[in-house]
Amino acid sequence: MYAQESKSDDTFTVVLDAGHGGKDSGNRGNQYYEKHIALNVTLKIGAILKKNSDINIIYTRKSDVFIPLNKRADIANTSKADLFVSIHCDAHNSNAYGAGTFVLGLHENDRNFRIAQKENSVIFLEEDYEKNYDGFDPNNPESVISLVLMQETYLDQSIQAANTIQQSFVRNLKRKNRTVKQAGFLVLRNTYMPSVLVELGFLTNKIEGAYLNSKKGQTEMSQAIAKAIVAYKNQLQFDLQEDVIFEDNSVKSAEESTTSGYVFRVQISASKTAVEPKSFNFKGLSPIKRVKTGSLYKYFLGNASSYEQAKNLQKRAIEKGYNGSFVVAFEGEEIVPLNKALKRN
Repeated sequence: MYAQESKSDDTFTVVLDAGHGGKDSGNRGNQYYEKHIALNVTLKIGAILKKNSDINIIYTRKSDVFIPLNKRADIANTSKADLFVSIHCDAHNSNAYGAGTFVLGLHENDRNFRIAQKENSVIFLEEDYEKNYDGFDPNNPESVISLVLMQETYLDQSIQAANTIQQSFVRNLKRKNRTVKQAGFLVLRNTYMPSVLVELGFLTNKIEGAYLNSKKGQTEMSQAIAKAIVAYKNQLQFDLQEDVIFEDNSVKSAEESTTSGYVFRVQISASKTAVEPKSFNFKGLSPIKRVKTGSLYKYFLGNASSYEQAKNLQKRAIEKGYNGSFVVAFEGEEIVPLNKALKRN
């Protein structure tokens, strides 16, 4: 049902999910087929990424077939993917236009709920959908709440990946920036890795629909997404490849000797200036660890033995004004990919 290349431990695996397919045509704005456009763009993204020897590509579908939403997540999980990207096209009853990226979360407005509702309604085409999705109702906003906790673990990295894709649209194609948003997409619910849903644009917009249905438009969109995925991968690996020097090795705790071998900390700031890692320099937060990465000094809060403890530390940091803080995993004195540590735990 899906294609997988050989994978080594150093390979970055991306699952590319072409939305809809088969009996599910997706939206038919201006009589275009969302399912065909999504598939064409997805295959083009994969073809570009395959030129990178360290990237492994897996497709949830490579032809016009119907794949249930939960099966798409199963494919990603079985493959132990590092990133899941689902490709779609939007529709609206206005002349709206522009590309947007989404991660799983509570919708902040009715518009985001309607987008998720449209994509989630495909489950009505599946047999036993009530049993397969635990009674989930795409038409009930309260059902979305049950989705969010499943992806919370990977939210930080999902937002990072989505933002990289969104900025690629803006910088490379001058597309209208519809920004990164959160909404309750069922296809993202059970994926245990950073996951992003991309709305390429609006088929209901006459000009944009024609662009997305054209070879030129599909090629340009796939190139922008592929560039972003490579940039995201490189950014994740940057911290691992840099020479990391701990400058306060005297700060140790019993939690650093956990059976899993991982410690979770919260990065609260980074600068080119070395600041003494004392609580009075960081609004009373402690303990603070300073790490030199290349020309930057990064400052981390805590020595948590679990991701849940680290998330509580992050909440404290945000309360103190460090709104851009995020959780980072350490193995000994090395920064490791967060999803690697979570999978091991």
